[in-house]
Amino acid sequence: MRVGRALILAQRGRLASAGQRWRSSMPAVEPSEPQLPPFNHTPAPYQGPSKEEVYALRKQYLSPALFHHFKDPIMITEGKMQYLYDDKGRRYLDAFAGIVTVSVGHCHPGVVDAVKRQSELLQHTTTIYLNPQIALYAKELTDRLPGNLKVAYFVNSGSEANDMAMMMARLYSGNYDILALRNCYHGMSEGTMGVTAHSTWKFNVPQGFGIRHTLNPNPYTGAFGNDGKRYAEDVKDVISTSTPGGVAGFIAETIQGVGGSVPLADGYLPAVYDMVREAGGVCIADEVQTGFGRTGTNYWGFQNQGVVPDIVTMAKGIGNGLPLAAVVTTPEIAQTLAQRLHFNTYGGNPVCCAGGRAVLQAVDEDGIQANAAKVGDLLLERMRGLQEKHSIIGDVRGQGLMLGVEMVKDRASKEPAAAETGQVMQRLRELGVLIGKGGLHGNVFRIKPPMCITTDDAEFLTEAFDLALSEL
Repeated sequence: MRVGRALILAQRGRLASAGQRWRSSMPAVEPSEPQLPPFNHTPAPYQGPSKEEVYALRKQYLSPALFHHFKDPIMITEGKMQYLYDDKGRRYLDAFAGIVTVSVGHCHPGVVDAVKRQSELLQHTTTIYLNPQIALYAKELTDRLPGNLKVAYFVNSGSEANDMAMMMARLYSGNYDILALRNCYHGMSEGTMGVTAHSTWKFNVPQGFGIRHTLNPNPYTGAFGNDGKRYAEDVKDVISTSTPGGVAGFIAETIQGVGGSVPLADGYLPAVYDMVREAGGVCIADEVQTGFGRTGTNYWGFQNQGVVPDIVTMAKGIGNGLPLAAVVTTPEIAQTLAQRLHFNTYGGNPVCCAGGRAVLQAVDEDGIQANAAKVGDLLLERMRGLQEKHSIIGDVRGQGLMLGVEMVKDRASKEPAAAETGQVMQRLRELGVLIGKGGLHGNVFRIKPPMCITTDDAEFLTEAFDLALSEL
């Protein structure tokens, strides 16, 4: 019996060994790549210069400061709603919305029609003449803001808007110092470069006069976790030690964009707004990325913290890609600019205002804010599921369609995984997803698509993300 059992065991061993050799000789089964959801649009055949020719022209004639994603850049020739098409006609899910600029969708038909109609009537005039578009738009825009935020000044970019907001704060308060957050981004003009708190966006030139940067209330990496009131104590200390005791204003994004989709710790803004106003300053909300329903829960990001600012700046999604921005404030603060002549040649351009009005209409009629909440909640759930599966994901955060996924080498030390972020980003491109990244170390994925994105798109994005992370 013992001999028979030994023979059986030996035979099993030979079979197991043969089976192992057979399995190891088989080609590895690759996971299937996710496919974009069906979409009823055929891009026009591209007939312009080749990508190589365009790249050569760009390198010769455009500033070398202009960077591009990927070593082999993509040439985009068409866009439709949440998708982009390259010169070969390949479709991509735009998960970055032209750096959080396309709000209601690429070439949204309502926006296109409004711009086309106005272009056929009058392409440009200035504010020295009356024009219905700018007047109607100012009313429609300010009607969507709370309190006494009822006066608009139109400009062309977020940098211009933030420059103007800081000047108005100084004129109205009679003080000079502006408080801002570390890790913030407010633009690339000389003034806004000074208030921005990222070395990667600062040139070695005189800048930042009268700017005081306070602790960043980052719930993930900050010293006080999600305790906003403890971070706010630093603002009180800066006012009492680094200013004459009075300040002109405080400016903050309600979710930091370029800084890596960082929400402000709970309770932070209410506490800081009280401190700033007590010191004679005004409160500026930078809604360049968080406005127009992107957070889903509210039309404006500042509403998520239960505050009403004195000045609101907005750009990017305001025009769905048109060069349009605005500063909205109270009549009392707005009056400060009437002390001198002030003028913006293109601000309030009738074509841009017509497009801006169409964006407001699309946000309402297309249910954009509700969609941002629905799809954003789904993406947040899916990304947190991936966080449980992949240890390289240190944090998943944000609201609505303003989300961030922070990549770390180690969850305990939170050391940035910048190189790995680049690898995943490249793989996502191959899978058909164009996404952004941010944070000081470039290790945070910024998921901020056009707000017409669907739940099917969100599932596709999740599957592509999962596959790219699994291949690291």
